[in-house]
Amino acid sequence: MTRTALPELMTEIEITTPGGPDVLQPRTVPVPSPGQGELLVRVEAAGVNRPDVIQRLGNYPMPPGAHPTPGLEVAGEIVAIGKGATGFSLGDKVCGLTNGGGYAEYCVLPAGQTLPRPHGLNAVQAAAIPETFFTVWANLFRIGKAAKGQHVLVHGGTSGIGTTALMLCREFGINAFATAGNERKCAAIRELGAEAINYREEHFALAVLNKTDGHGVDVILDIMGGAYFERNLAALARDGRLVVIGFLGGTIAEQIDLQMLALKRAIVTGSTMRARSTAEKAEIANDLLARVWPVLEAGRCLPMIYRVFPLAQAADAHRLMETGEHVGKIVLQVP
Repeated sequence: MTRTALPELMTEIEITTPGGPDVLQPRTVPVPSPGQGELLVRVEAAGVNRPDVIQRLGNYPMPPGAHPTPGLEVAGEIVAIGKGATGFSLGDKVCGLTNGGGYAEYCVLPAGQTLPRPHGLNAVQAAAIPETFFTVWANLFRIGKAAKGQHVLVHGGTSGIGTTALMLCREFGINAFATAGNERKCAAIRELGAEAINYREEHFALAVLNKTDGHGVDVILDIMGGAYFERNLAALARDGRLVVIGFLGGTIAEQIDLQMLALKRAIVTGSTMRARSTAEKAEIANDLLARVWPVLEAGRCLPMIYRVFPLAQAADAHRLMETGEHVGKIVLQVP
């Protein structure tokens, strides 16, 4: 293993017990060492994501081998390189998708889930990229097969996932609709080049059908789950794809008209990022490096940063996320 001089101890934010934001507490632990094919990164910033909140509440099943400390994405500097990890050097500025453990001063990253920090971006911006860009690319583009000229509906259009999806749709010539619950958020959606639908004032499926002359959308990226399932089917075009990636509206869908599913030849699927293998995540990383990194380095599709908190104030970051008022990403900065 190749490494620079490191301290023996570091601070991380642990979930002391399932519960509210106050269960996030700092503790002192040994600095980890990278294993086979892994890198150790001195964390400069870590993104805050909805799965972190769900994990804190005790409602996110942990896949085998996942680190119990929250934090799914980081940006920082490589300070140690494990055996078999290639393509990186000590001192490289990187960002990457963790297997947990990002709310800390040091974090282990699989090399295949690590990418060079895009030129021109700072650590806070870079830390806001991996979780949402990996998720959107895997689900909207790889699974959903969204393509130029098609129509897409994104639920939760002002979330980190939503803003990322809308920016990439605009970049790749895809016509996007997105839902939100107030005019401020609808205005933000329009600024991202998409058509906004206020779900408190409109039936989103009827709005989509009206605005597409009855055609519907080719792909739906859904964070709601059960509560939206029937309306999602109604909004889909023939041969449309519904990709479910969240369950804010519950995991159970009732009284579904399967005839509609058959008549539309619809495909219904879903996925989680955490359960994917390292090899699968590395494939997504390679796609991003080839297709999206040049866009970021040209100054387009940059993550929208709503607010930055110090690492020690992770509980406050979670409180903000739970209000739902943010547009874009919440990030923790490590001193």
